[in-house]
This record gives sequence, structure tokens and C-alpha cells, in this order.
Amino acid sequence: MADLHVIIDRAAGGLAGQLARELREAVRQGRLPAGERLPASRELARDLGLSRGVVVEAYEQLAAEGFLISRVGAGTTVAPAAGRPPADSSRDPLVPACEPYYGRRSTSPDLGAFPRERWLASIRRALATLPADALDYGDPGGIPELRVELAAYLGRVRAADVTPDNLVIVGGVAQGVSLTVQALAGQLPVGRASHDLNWFVDRIAHPAPPPGRIRLAVEDPVSMRQLPLLHAAGADLVTVPVDGEGIDVGALAATGARAVLLTPAHQYPTGVVLSPCRRGRLIEWAADTGAMIIEDDYDAEFRFDRDPVGCLQGLVPGRAILVGSVSKSLAPGLRLGWVVAPPEIAESVRRARGELDLGSPVLEQYALADLIRSGGYDRHLRKMRRDYRARRDAFVRALAEHLPEITVHGVSAGLHLFAELPGGWDELSAAETAQACGLAAEPVGPMRNSPGPPALVMGFARLPVHRADDAVRAFANRLPR
Repeated sequence: MADLHVIIDRAAGGLAGQLARELREAVRQGRLPAGERLPASRELARDLGLSRGVVVEAYEQLAAEGFLISRVGAGTTVAPAAGRPPADSSRDPLVPACEPYYGRRSTSPDLGAFPRERWLASIRRALATLPADALDYGDPGGIPELRVELAAYLGRVRAADVTPDNLVIVGGVAQGVSLTVQALAGQLPVGRASHDLNWFVDRIAHPAPPPGRIRLAVEDPVSMRQLPLLHAAGADLVTVPVDGEGIDVGALAATGARAVLLTPAHQYPTGVVLSPCRRGRLIEWAADTGAMIIEDDYDAEFRFDRDPVGCLQGLVPGRAILVGSVSKSLAPGLRLGWVVAPPEIAESVRRARGELDLGSPVLEQYALADLIRSGGYDRHLRKMRRDYRARRDAFVRALAEHLPEITVHGVSAGLHLFAELPGGWDELSAAETAQACGLAAEPVGPMRNSPGPPALVMGFARLPVHRADDAVRAFANRLPR
């Protein structure tokens, strides 16, 4: 068998799942070609320092998925259709066609590291213990069990000022931000929702007020993907520049904005962490003007040089709204997030969910509550911090060696870095070249409202340590300068 550089983290548990994932990727990438014979389970177990049962379980899983074929007396081989297809062939029929809707983002997590075994165990415990009524329509603001666990977690890890009553479960950060902006713009009804017949009759007799608008400040540069959502939610946008300390609060004050949306723990795309001085000035601005701070906490749990910086909401709970999700810590496809807000805004968001879609899937909420309560969520995050830090370090080393002309920023946290290119380089060509070499990269120019040096946002979460040097070397060799 070829040298596969199989990476097994014994401290993380789930050894059979880890081995299956490594072998699966080797097949998909062509490092294990169709027809290749794998070592006997005893031999591979000895080489990797694992028990034979772990290897057997991994082989059986891949055989069940169609990647491997096991025959008594003939050993285990890679299935004929499981390897990387030739350039002129169609997609592997054994792998479902599933292209991400938004493509591979520079902030995407390693979805292969999703804790399937722990999640499955949480789903099983929920199904085994929940009464039948728990599977009915739940509270549109989230099941109480999850709000209790998340409130405790966010208070412990993010220093949030939160209780289950001012926390609302939403379908990810996008929905959380959208409903929050609608609430601030006066588009959502106020008052506590009910679900008896009289409440529905009252809603028909007294419909929601006509849509309002709010002057909302956003960072410059900013994620372009958010802008249509914010416009549709009722925001009239003004941009505020970001420098080495974060958002320019003086420039923010000059805009007359009634709210600001920002990413203080790890600004997207520059990677800047909001400085203590700017945090203080931002809080003063909100207190003096009565404005609201919307804190997009998209990847704050991944801080590599020290413990994650506490959220702004914990300092000024009456003037700040914390919006987060498990999209980076677990997977975007779960569509589970939260809004922590002052009571009247939290209730408006909860009520809007009741009128919009009746809330998030119940079983997944119980599973996440169990994962947090059991400690599985914390253990997964500890493992991923180690993995992502190793990938970041390998990526940064490779860039320094092969592309010393590039200046790297924003590496202390998150899943991406900000790569400043020399003047005169073409961002779009550089991004396309990086993508062709297997790197996650996006040009920064379209994210800017004001001019700035050419730069790329580059993700490292899906780049294995052993592939970083080769990928960056190929990028450097092919890069049009």
C-alpha cells in the first residue's frame, strides 16, 4: 500500500471513524487507486499501533459504503468504481452528487471531522428517552433543554450575560441576523406570543405594522454574502472602515447609524481582533446614542494564542445582541444557531419564528443539548482547535517559504487568514490559481467599499498538514505575477 500519511489522534477517541475517514479520503483523492490491495487488518493495526478491532471496524464501514471490497481468502481491495475517476468520466456513481450550494468558502470547517459517532449517540439517547409529545411542535424559540444548555455554555465559554429566557434558537447566523435587523427596524410585532385561538384571531385583526427601515453600519471590508440579506431585512447600509485595531469607532459615530453589525472576535475578512480600546469606545458609543451592537460570533471558539475573547454582549447586555451558530464548530448543514438579546428583542425574534416557520427541527435540538450536556461538544472543540492550529501553522510556514512576498494577517483565531499581496498583483487571477491548486481562496476587492491593497482570504481548515507544502508550492509556481 502507498505511503498514506494516515493521521490518528488517539486522544480524541473514535479511532475507527478517524481511520475510515483517512482511508476514504485517500480513495477519493486517488492515493489509493481502484484495485489496490489493503494490508491485512492485523498488519495495519500493528503498523498504526491500533487494535485489530479498530481496523476491522473501519474496513467494514468502508465496505458498507462501497469504497472497499472484502472477500474471504482474497483480502480487502479498493472497489473498481471508488477511486478518482478519469478526466473524461462522469462523477463516481458510489458518491452522491452533492456540491455545496455556496461552493467551498474560505471559512468552511473540515466537514470530514464532524463527530458522527458522538452525534449518533446523542440522537440515539434522544430517541430512547424522549416522550412522544416531545416530538410535537415545540416552542418556536427553541426547546427549553437546549436553551438551558446553551445559556450555560455561552456564559462559561463566551462570558455572555444570558439566561434561557433571552436566548432564541434560530436556523443559523443568517436567519438570526435577519430577524434581529427586522426587530430593530420595527418590522416584527412586539408583545409575548401565544398559541391559543384568541392570539391567532388577534393577529388577523391586527396585522403586523408596515415594514420599517434602520440605518445599519457594517464593516469595510465586509462579507458580500450578507448584504442582500441585510437589505431585505430592512437595513439601509453605511460602511465603516476597519484598521489594525478593528472598526473605526470615530467614523462609526459620524454615520448616524442606529445599529452596527460587526465581527469583533475575528473580523471577516481581515482577521483583526477588536482591540480593548476600541471595545471600550464602541460600548460608549452605544450607550451615548442608544444604538445597538449586533455581534456576529461566527468562529470565536477557535482562538489559538489564548482563551477566546469574551463577547461584547456580556459587557453591555442591554445594548448588544449576540448571534452565533454551530456552523463552524460542527457543520453548516445542521442549521442551528442562537440569538442572545435584550428581552423585548428576544421575544420579537421568538414570535417571528412562530409566524415564519414554527421553529427549528426538534430532534436535532435535543441531540445538540445532549452533546453539550455530555461534554462531547467541548471535547470535539478541543480536538478541532489542535487540528486547526496544526493546519494553520503548516499553511503559514509554507506561505513564508514559497511566497515570502505575501504578508499574512489575522492568524490568531478562526479558520482563515488574510493574505496581503504585493501591489500590482491581480487578486482574481491569484484566487483562481489558488483554487486550481486545491486551496480555498477568495479575492478581497469585491468586499471593499474603499480602495485597498490586493489581498486574498485563504482558508486552512480543510487543508491537511501533509498537503500544505505541496499545495502552496504549486500555487507559487503557477501564480501569475
